[in-house]
Amino acid sequence: MTVLAGAAAVIAKILRYFGCIVEGIRCQLRTDMLRVYYRHKDEKKIRQYEKENFEHNFHAYIALKGNSFIEDIHAEVKTWEVVT
Repeated sequence: MTVLAGAAAVIAKILRYFGCIVEGIRCQLRTDMLRVYYRHKDEKKIRQYEKENFEHNFHAYIALKGNSFIEDIHAEVKTWEVVT
């Protein structure tokens, strides 16, 4: 029984670390998307590479169970003019 308890404790610790890593990645993705959003929100124009990066970040953020706040930002950014 002691071996099982030890294994369960190790697994629990790994899952806590994993949760922290996921939360950190979500936070970084959200920060990157908001930086782009606030930089361009007045002119409502975005460079093509920034739009592509924004889209990649958005899909990763949603896959990591990000909140709907960014979905609203994404919907707005999708309406912006793309400049090259």
